[in-house]
Amino acid sequence: MGFFDKFNEVRNRISEVENSIYHNKEDYLEIYERNLQLEHDIEERTKELNLANKRMLSLQNILDMMNSSKPLATVLERIVNIIQGDFGYLHCTVMRKREDEDGEYLSVIAEADDITIERADGILETPIKARRLAYIKDGIFYNTLEKNQIIQSKDVGSSLKAIMPEISDEVVREILSDKATKSIISIPLRVLDKPFGIFGVFSSREELAEAEADFLTTFTQQIELAITIAELFEKVKAQAVTDGLTGLYNRRYFEEYLQKEVVRAKRINQPFSIVGLDLDYLKKINDTYGHSFGDLAIKTIAKVIKSNARSIDTAARMGGEEFNVILPGVGSSGAMIAAERLRKAIEDVEIDTIGHITASVGVATFLEHSDNIDEILEMTDQAMYLSKKNGRNQVTLAKPADETYWQEIAVSAYLEILNKHKIPISDMFKSNLTNHLIEARNTQSETLYSVADMLTQTYNPLHEEGRVKQKVLTAVCLAKVFELSKEEIDNLKVAMLLYDIGNLMIPPEIFKKTSPLTEEEKQQIRLHPVLAARDILTPISYVQDVIPIIENHHENWDGSGYPSKKANEEIPLASQIVLIVDAFFALVEKRPYREKLTPQEALEVIRHEADKKWSRALVDEFISLIENELK
Repeated sequence: MGFFDKFNEVRNRISEVENSIYHNKEDYLEIYERNLQLEHDIEERTKELNLANKRMLSLQNILDMMNSSKPLATVLERIVNIIQGDFGYLHCTVMRKREDEDGEYLSVIAEADDITIERADGILETPIKARRLAYIKDGIFYNTLEKNQIIQSKDVGSSLKAIMPEISDEVVREILSDKATKSIISIPLRVLDKPFGIFGVFSSREELAEAEADFLTTFTQQIELAITIAELFEKVKAQAVTDGLTGLYNRRYFEEYLQKEVVRAKRINQPFSIVGLDLDYLKKINDTYGHSFGDLAIKTIAKVIKSNARSIDTAARMGGEEFNVILPGVGSSGAMIAAERLRKAIEDVEIDTIGHITASVGVATFLEHSDNIDEILEMTDQAMYLSKKNGRNQVTLAKPADETYWQEIAVSAYLEILNKHKIPISDMFKSNLTNHLIEARNTQSETLYSVADMLTQTYNPLHEEGRVKQKVLTAVCLAKVFELSKEEIDNLKVAMLLYDIGNLMIPPEIFKKTSPLTEEEKQQIRLHPVLAARDILTPISYVQDVIPIIENHHENWDGSGYPSKKANEEIPLASQIVLIVDAFFALVEKRPYREKLTPQEALEVIRHEADKKWSRALVDEFISLIENELK
């Protein structure tokens, strides 16, 4: 091989090496660039994972708060503070859309605790949370809610002016002088698919990225869920203490609150008054126009009471057409003025079709008329029915009654029965009941009902505690519908306590039988009204007016009852009331031979017996009364 051939061979090898190095360099550069991109992607994914993890932790914190049974305000405050603190927003707030006689407006129900709001509140004379914020058409918050979409605005000053048009431009500039807030993000809140309010975010960023919008939407859903849960809880809670027809408190809440007011009044030696109202001519309204108009009249009185009551007053529907209002700190003279104002306001209202309605009103004052709350309630009731007796549509102030209260009559009757009649109960039990009755005589307390419950349980072990009181209250409400007099109602109350006293003389094994009764056993059962009326109660002089009620309380409207086969108007109305009340509560209690019925099932049984056991008019009014209580 010549010199030039060798030279060319070396040059070719050098070229191959150079080509190899060049190509490898491109590979190395490509690998290097790929590594740089990979490192960048890893960094971005790490940031995203950290952010996602932070969001998950924040969501978990929010869910924990929602499950903690804390008040809505506390939950929302926690949520806005989480969002503001964890994600670098300057401020977060929740505003609720409201409406009153002056129109629609916004109010802050939760706000983050941060330097931004502290600075703004420091400049404003009234903090934003305490303000009635404007809901101006075409403003950012108005458009957010009406269009149901997220809106971002860089014009922060105009956004503030939209909710606070009364503040000057100079004040707006001072609030924004730190130049930290670059935009406001407004997100709509909807609860149960209805507009609720705004979730507002004050951001240091001018642009709203798609991912951020998605993130805010997620948290908004949690806010909506928290509000939904809280409002449903409040609704259920309210239903437990309010009357379904009127929205006023129910009897249960009234009685619980009244006991607290008694304690407070005694502690500070300050009187309070009770105003009792009873709608006049409800039966006539029902008969003439139908029960829907009767309900309308009842709701109208409730509305008048609400509009005239002070914020510290407590109003309740006690049942049927009867209402009570507690006036804390008000003596009898002030209560009479308030009661007359209520009476006049009710009289001034005109209802379509019905026209004007009226109410009879009674007033009694704790620590003035009596320091015993049972007596005060009784006096209020007596004064109210004195107004009705004297012509209706008037106010009567209670006076301590000279006559014996019905409770005293019942207590004395029980004591005489226990001590002078040989009823089949042990001496120890008799002594225990006697002591309870003496206590009831001294205090006019719930003890009287407890004694009646205990006596009933001696022959009916399945009798439920508290039933006697329920029966008495139900019977009284029904009697008022038929406008029985005060004396007739008092006799009915005593009869409701004593009508089954004859059962004490019947062998207890009869009541415990799970198999059908024999004819002889049925005859023994049928004797209990006679035993009660003639053998037990006749020797007691002061219950003579009660005896006819008890003696006839198993007579049926169609003449098929016992013991005398009386029919229709021959039967005292009070006796029919005792029978229907007794039948209903017997049906909703368990018996050895059957399970208890639901109230609705029991009402169906009673409805089926109209014109048989009871007059149809009585059945209709009873069913209406119970259905109102069940609402």
